[in-house]
Amino acid sequence: MKLSRKALLAATIIAGLTAPAMAATEIQWWHAMGGVNGELVNEMAEKFNASQSDYKVVPVYKGGYADTMTAAIAAFRAKEQPAIVQVFEVGTATMMAAKGAIYPISQLMKDTGEEFDQSAYLPAVVSYYQSPEGDLLSMPFNSSTPVMWYNKDALDKAGANVPTTWDEVEEAAQKLVDSGMDCGYSFGWQSWVMMENYSAWHNMPSGTKENGFAGFDTEFTFNNDAVINRLQKIADDGKKGLFKYGGRTGESRPLFVNGECGLWMNSSAYYGGFVKDIKFNFGQTMLPLDTDVADKPQNSIIGGATLWVLQGHESEEYKGVAKFLKFISTPEIQAKWHQTTGYVPITTAAYELSKEQGYYKENPGTDTAIKQLSLNTPTPNSRGIRYGNMVQVRDVVNEEMEALWAGKKDAKTAMDDAVKRGNALLRKFERSAK
Repeated sequence: MKLSRKALLAATIIAGLTAPAMAATEIQWWHAMGGVNGELVNEMAEKFNASQSDYKVVPVYKGGYADTMTAAIAAFRAKEQPAIVQVFEVGTATMMAAKGAIYPISQLMKDTGEEFDQSAYLPAVVSYYQSPEGDLLSMPFNSSTPVMWYNKDALDKAGANVPTTWDEVEEAAQKLVDSGMDCGYSFGWQSWVMMENYSAWHNMPSGTKENGFAGFDTEFTFNNDAVINRLQKIADDGKKGLFKYGGRTGESRPLFVNGECGLWMNSSAYYGGFVKDIKFNFGQTMLPLDTDVADKPQNSIIGGATLWVLQGHESEEYKGVAKFLKFISTPEIQAKWHQTTGYVPITTAAYELSKEQGYYKENPGTDTAIKQLSLNTPTPNSRGIRYGNMVQVRDVVNEEMEALWAGKKDAKTAMDDAVKRGNALLRKFERSAK
């Protein structure tokens, strides 16, 4: 019995209404962003998901940087890896050595047919994550650099100027303490700030082979007179009450936020939290220059993390990954991320948009990190670092610095021991990477 045309049309419409819609391809994104930054990560994914219906990015918070990288490595071994994982900058060498695990961004964009111009990204950022051939390995995302934060009200009360050199840091610290503050200065992420960036800022290598960029057979050289002398002076300042040690990473933040120390050297990415939590007038300026070591600063190096794409997924999923990575690199997304968090905008277009919006005029000093990173063309000493087992190496450096602050070792002994122990970790990594 034949159906009439109207009945056939009605049946087709009903079937279309009742048939399940094609499910969007899900893309897992593991990240290490908590708090306000985590909320912004979720917002990015939601905006991308709302912009199209083919793909659904699912952000998953996996803890701190080290925890997130460890989880991703374990998941890859179990063949349960996410498509995208956020890895901090010192994990770059480890990711590069993971043969068959990563899908380089340059190759991903080429394979998926997405237009991609590496020159759109800030040179100081993109150069850190390139292969020796110039291909981009991972997508720049949250890049920062250490700056010197200062309590403007405290400096004014003490009659001290914002320091530009280490001699001026000590002078200001003495005035701050004399005015009643608990300490003059402190810093966080001390390996990053006081070894890695101190070396780059003064155009000195922290290791051979272009700080590891030219080969895994690198050796540390940061037990030089410049680093040793500066660290010894800081330890001596600690005995005078001018410097206070507050922890390896960000644990010393309360010393600044609560008004105990007037100067604090750490990441530019603390800006978003400071705006919410600090009640006094504060600012940020460039890292101090050690005039005993250099006549002028070179450039600082980045911290933060990038997004790595992992192998082992279907081609359709990678098409979505490529589109998502391009989406979060757009000027509007990056400008908001930069302005809200304090991370640098990863593209020139996002930086220009922030200028056009008047952000830097309304918020003086918020372009400090960009200016520091772009101060001069990076040299082999200031391009960055690419050492294997760097997470463990930082633990070693921290342990030796803590022995110095506690008065158990002098700076020379501490740095000699750190280099010896660090080189053993480099050799272990070199053997595993072959």
